[in-house]
Amino acid sequence: MTGERHLIYQYLRHDKKFPHVWCPGCGNGIVLGALIRAVHNSGLTKNQIVLVSGIGCAGRMTTYVDFNTLHTTHGRALTFATGIKLARPELHVIVVMGDGDATAIGGNHLIHAARRNVNMTALVINNHIYGMTGGQYSPTTPYGLRATTAPHGHIEHTFNISHLVDAAGASFVARGTVYHVNLLDRLVEKALFKKGFSLVEIMSSCPTHFNKLNQLGSAVDSMHWLKEHAVPVEKAKDMSREQVHGKFRVGVLADRDIADYQAEYEQVRTRAKDDRVYRPAPKEVSRILESYQTY
Repeated sequence: MTGERHLIYQYLRHDKKFPHVWCPGCGNGIVLGALIRAVHNSGLTKNQIVLVSGIGCAGRMTTYVDFNTLHTTHGRALTFATGIKLARPELHVIVVMGDGDATAIGGNHLIHAARRNVNMTALVINNHIYGMTGGQYSPTTPYGLRATTAPHGHIEHTFNISHLVDAAGASFVARGTVYHVNLLDRLVEKALFKKGFSLVEIMSSCPTHFNKLNQLGSAVDSMHWLKEHAVPVEKAKDMSREQVHGKFRVGVLADRDIADYQAEYEQVRTRAKDDRVYRPAPKEVSRILESYQTY
């Protein structure tokens, strides 16, 4: 066996609940493929990976992959993942979530995982709705569109997940789509090796609920929409405001080198073992205050 077929048999648990539960046209399978290819290309072994998920359609991914896995409670995947990373810092921890799981009940955890710059990778599959539980609106459901809990139109405005995590201080933020598969593979692989908190927002679709409720057509129509509305970050720099209106950027949105939480935590442990009171020098205090982000 070679190619994709070889990877499928190498990285999936074929005795676990196949065929899968995802609906025809769902983008989660494409994300799963991107994750497997990124891990394979990275040279990491399966035992070096921990995949953590919460509740929802994306949460089923931990059932299917042959990594160390943890299927956690709704909105709490990042907290479990933080505990794993602190206990076993040598492991590569990946967290997969949907937009509802990550930004609604899990929103506070997302902000603070990014602020702390915990050294792990988050994949957030954004299909603009709660898919598994019946099509309720999520924090990314566009204003004015329908959901089962907004039959007369959604009246709340959306989170921009990537901008939110960028503002919170993550080391690496990127956005891809389930249409632009080659780009998605590269973004996930980059995120795996970035020190600190890395997030890839993945624009996807939910033909079963979101499309049906809003008369958006088939899964193929969703793919055409993603193709037509995604703009590479490099191209967007040369476009006017009118040209980018109604579109979204794909690619690397933020990439910076910041000390990760584990490195800082180890310094605290070392100071604590020395049994000395920590008092930064006056010049160090001044330097910290000068670099402090104020607005």
